[in-house]
Amino acid sequence: MTIAFVQRPVSLVAFGVAALIASCLILVKLLFVINKEVLTQEIQDVENYTKPWKLDEVFIFLGILILVISMGSSSMVEEEHYIWHFLTSTINLLFFRKAIQSFDLNKAVGDLISVGKENYKSGCQISLLVLTLFSGRVLKGWHQGGVNWTNLPDISTWLEEAGIQYINLIKIASCIMIIMLGIFVLFLLQSKTKVATVIGFSLLMSGLLVLQHFMKHQDLSASYNKDATFSVQVFYATLTFTTVTVVLVLPWIMPMKTREMCSKWNLYMSASVPAEVHNMTPIFVLKDSLHVMGCVYITSWCLLQLLLQRPINAMPLLLLNVQILAYMLAFSSCGSHHKQWVEITALYNLGMAGHFALGNSNTLATIDVAGAFIGISSHSTFLSGVLMFIITYASPMLFFFSLVMYISIKVRICPLVTGDENSGEILKSLLGFPCLVPLSINSILLSANTIVLVLMRNHLFIWSVFSPKYLYVCAATACVYIGVFIVVATVIYTYIVLFWLRRSLSIIITIKENDT
Repeated sequence: MTIAFVQRPVSLVAFGVAALIASCLILVKLLFVINKEVLTQEIQDVENYTKPWKLDEVFIFLGILILVISMGSSSMVEEEHYIWHFLTSTINLLFFRKAIQSFDLNKAVGDLISVGKENYKSGCQISLLVLTLFSGRVLKGWHQGGVNWTNLPDISTWLEEAGIQYINLIKIASCIMIIMLGIFVLFLLQSKTKVATVIGFSLLMSGLLVLQHFMKHQDLSASYNKDATFSVQVFYATLTFTTVTVVLVLPWIMPMKTREMCSKWNLYMSASVPAEVHNMTPIFVLKDSLHVMGCVYITSWCLLQLLLQRPINAMPLLLLNVQILAYMLAFSSCGSHHKQWVEITALYNLGMAGHFALGNSNTLATIDVAGAFIGISSHSTFLSGVLMFIITYASPMLFFFSLVMYISIKVRICPLVTGDENSGEILKSLLGFPCLVPLSINSILLSANTIVLVLMRNHLFIWSVFSPKYLYVCAATACVYIGVFIVVATVIYTYIVLFWLRRSLSIIITIKENDT
């Protein structure tokens, strides 16, 4: 890589770096433009957006600056996981501080009911943030990671020394908890439709296949025989069929009922939504469809990772799932006093911290090669490479799958409220922040890493530190674009299907009225 940089003309290298910087500036500019448009689209939150920058917003920019500066130091690159854990825990503490400040005990007696409701929401947010902080602390201590302090004890080493039987028990318990969490989140839908019941049963079957594999092949040496390979292939087929079927079929079969279709997570916003919205059923069908799809994405991905990851990573996967769902519940309330780009950045940081919590680092030695051959009966470089990518970027991809559920709890479609059915504006309000925030952060980090690699091409640690780091950044870029594509494709497909169904239903109703 370094030789290629040296041999290429300076003008060509400069052009490539300039193109990266230009794309980075364009993405950041688009992000600021959409942030300004929120002022006119979300009237009820104008006061929140017109105030000077708050502490959590300043810290987000400070964190990105810290990441960019740290890339020039080989020691900071080796110990990057400490930065991500610091960013995640600090933003959680800032959210915790803001939730405590939202308590209001000085209102008049006539406002006690409304104050009680607001304090109840704040109390729930505080409890969820405490759970997130606790889970993050356990994740930080699970794998020591890095280079300089790998000799220090961690939770994973302690469990491995205790014996494989304890690891197997934790793995089975984690699988059961992930299945229960997935079904619980799925049935947060107030409608309790038969569709949700069928999907919950499908997730249960997929989870039972994983449990059966764990119970039957607890010995690691027995996980690669023909019987184990066949059971894994059956799980792959079942999980793929379930996920693809839900995404493609769900928007067509979700019942078009009344506003009771709104999920419990969105009832927080019912008081602030104009009356026109309550008469527009497709909005709530869109919200519930994305809610179910996000739940299926998250649960299916966690079950897949339980099968592919090392057994010691079962508990970190469960804790990552808990953190994601706790964030979703905390952000679903209208009492969540954070801008959307701040919340999405917090989720992004959570995904990156989870990447290192699963035992990954910026050295190629920590890549899990053994897991890339699980369920493969014959050698295939392509399939092994895909599985290796899935294992390595399990946590960042979990972040992108969670964005589908995040969009479902943050749907506030102003053009639909006003009756101006501009599909471009609606999709921009749905996908603007969830797509631009990760793209912008990744573009900043990619540009900074490229500049550092060019400047450090003659450094002593170019091959051992900076080049492997750049490979990880390039792979992370591919992960970001794949994740954004999945989110965009899911939301656009769901919106198009519901838009067509709504038009078809209105035409049928019109024809029936004309016939009568």
